[in-house]
Parts: sequence; structure tokens; C-alpha cells
Amino acid sequence: MKRYYFIGLATIFILAVALVAYGTWLNVSDENQIARRMDERALTLTGAKVQKRLLHPTIALDAARLYSENMADAVALIDGRIIEWNVKKNSTVQKGDVLLRLENDQVMLQIQQSTANVRRAEAALAQAFNSYRRQELLLADNATSKEKYDAAKAQYEAAQETLVEAEAQRDMYYVQEGRQHVTAPVGGKVLLIYHREGAYVQGGVPLALVGDFDRLLFSTTMNDKHARHFAVGDKVTLDIPAQAMKKAYDTEYAPGNKGNEETIIATVKEITPPVSEPAGIRRVLCEIDNRAGVLEPLTYNKVSMRAERAASCLSVPLSAMTDSSKNEVFTVRPDGTIERKDVETGTNDGKFIEILSGLAEGDVVVIESFEGLENNMRVQVTLANEGTSGKGGEG
Repeated sequence: MKRYYFIGLATIFILAVALVAYGTWLNVSDENQIARRMDERALTLTGAKVQKRLLHPTIALDAARLYSENMADAVALIDGRIIEWNVKKNSTVQKGDVLLRLENDQVMLQIQQSTANVRRAEAALAQAFNSYRRQELLLADNATSKEKYDAAKAQYEAAQETLVEAEAQRDMYYVQEGRQHVTAPVGGKVLLIYHREGAYVQGGVPLALVGDFDRLLFSTTMNDKHARHFAVGDKVTLDIPAQAMKKAYDTEYAPGNKGNEETIIATVKEITPPVSEPAGIRRVLCEIDNRAGVLEPLTYNKVSMRAERAASCLSVPLSAMTDSSKNEVFTVRPDGTIERKDVETGTNDGKFIEILSGLAEGDVVVIESFEGLENNMRVQVTLANEGTSGKGGEG
């Protein structure tokens, strides 16, 4: 009886061990399958190929300071009271046109006094000349002494010098009189009038600002990798935010302008040093055609300049850049895994960015959705606008 009891007990024990072993095997098998499935899992991402594209290089400027080479103050050259303005604000003038008239009472008195001095000097000269001629004739007849002749001659010469001095003094006051008419230093428009009729001003005080804004200039400093896409004579389009389109001088708009919608065209006038010479930084000078009158010589913020001439560049979408410095991307290896890579970038056009080094034509990069991505992750890439590629983006 005991024998059957122990046989039954042993059988139960063996069955229990077998069940535990089987359960352990199932757990290990499931874990292996889960791990294998995790290893084989591929994230679905969007990618793009590195390829040559036509880009219109676009440079973002924090600020562009526009200025005019034909802009100057009309300045009072003497003290005086403003009697009359011949122009109004926004009047068009030529260089040398009379803007206003000053009046200085002292100048008129000085002219009258100097004119009287000239007349007295002329009378004295005439008298000295007559005396000199008489002594000259008498000396020829031996009717006077050499001493009297020399004295008369010296008096005549002194009278000549006195007249020259008096005339020079009078002419100087005539110059002062002319300065009572203040003229335009340059051609253009009267932008500002600083003092009104009746105001008394001193010499050296600005009275009006005159300028020609049909052509405005600005310069910017560029890294060579951007500047090399521009050439002297190239046209560029400026994009200035509407909120920055202000008018400090209240100048008038030209007929036919489109206001804030006006296309602002500039021409590259100079690149220093020239792109033919090696340099890391270059200064680019541009001239703006402002005949529409929408701009003034001010500092405009958040301006971008876009080249009208396209450049063929090895490029990727801007959305492939994983950082604000635009020097890092995720590339897709042939085996379907990703790799974080450092790249050197150049210009961009707001949509695509130039690749100078770090990638080759035909490589595939991930665009957008970088959160959680790490090296060696397996991915399933769909090329933007090109259909599904399969693992590694090679379809």
C-alpha cells in the first residue's frame, strides 16, 4: 500500500516540476519574441534626398540702414531774421535754388558805410592823381623839385591802395548781403523746415533739410559662403515687414506706387573685397530704386534680401535641420537605421538650404519629427512627394 502511495506522490511531484518548467519556457519564449519584434520594429518617418536644386539665395538682415548720398542741411551763413520762405515742405528744388531770405540790418548799414568809404577813397585818388600829374609836368620843365614830385607820387600810390582796401571791404559786405539768400545745397525735395518766418537765427544754424530719395543705399556684411552667390550688377528683392514701412520725413508717394505692396528692387553696386579675392567676410553695397517714394533714409528691421539670379546648389529641405544653428541632420543608412550627422550649410531660400559638406548627392535625410530619435534606430522612410521608399529610403 505504501508503495503505491509513494509512486503517486512522485508522479504528482514530477508533473508539478514539468508544469513549472513548461511555464518558464513559455515566458522566456514570449520575451524573446517580444524583444525580436521590438528589434524589428521600424518608425515611419518622412525623408528627402540630397540633390542639386535651383535656389534664390535669401539673406535675413536684422536691420538695414538706408541712406541717401544726396541729403544735406541748408545752413544760415550769417545772423538774421527769416523774412520769407520761397518753398514749402516737399517742394522740389534744384541745387542753388533760393529757399528763403534772411534780413540783417547791420549788413545794410555796413554796405552803406563801405560805399561811402569807397567814394571818399575815389575822390582822394583823383585829387592825388591830379597833384602827381602837375608835379610830373613841372619837373619836366624844371619848375619844381624832385622831392615835391616824389612826395606827390607817393601820395598817389597810397591813395590807390586806400581805394583797393575800401572796395574789398565793400565787396565783403556785398558777400554778406548775398548770404541773406539761403540756397539749396543739393537737388531734391525739401524734407524738413526747422524755423518759420519771423524767427531770428544765428550763423551756422540749419534751416531746412533737402534730399533726393529716388536712390537709397545700404550695406551689409556677409560671410563669404553667402556673398559668393552675389555679383556686382545683380538684382535683389527686398522684403520689408509692413509694420516697418514708416515715414519719418512725411515725404510724398510717387504716382502709381503700390504702398506696402510695392516690389522693392535693389542692385548690388559693390562687393568688398571682390569675390575673386579670398576673404571670410565681405561688405555688400546695394542701391535701391525708390522712385515710387515708399522708403526713406531710415533703419528698417527684419529685412530679407532675395537674389533674383538662381544658383544651382546641393541642398536639402530646411526642415531637415535638427537645430537652430542649422548644422545637424539625421541621415538614413542603407540598412534602414538612422545616424546623426554634422554638416556645413550655406545659403538658403526659405525652403531649401545649401549643403557645403557632410552629405553627398543621393543621401537621404529625415525631415521634421525629430523628437525621440536616436542613433541606430530602425526607420521606414517615405520620401516627400516621391512615394514610399522602404527601409533606408532606397525603395
